[in-house]
Amino acid sequence: MTIPLFKPGRVLATPGALSALKHAGQHASEFLCRHLVGDWGVVGADDQSANDESLRDGSRLLSAYLLSTHVKIWIITEAADDHGDREATTVLLPDEY
Repeated sequence: MTIPLFKPGRVLATPGALSALKHAGQHASEFLCRHLVGDWGVVGADDQSANDESLRDGSRLLSAYLLSTHVKIWIITEAADDHGDREATTVLLPDEY
């Protein structure tokens, strides 16, 4: 078991993401676990670097994953304060941002 790099805060999912996950026969938890351990999925190098910096400064984190249906989902963790605490983590489709 890998230890999470940060606490997600409140975990939420949009209706669109839940529908896409259901259609793919997958669960948000598999992607949430990856997000929490720093597997940022299919984000570009710039976003990976920004996430690595965010682990140090407590700012927003963004991961992107492809479902088995090739639909992309995002997981975004919002910062809550200057101490690295996180307000919420949301699973959503990119067009729901």
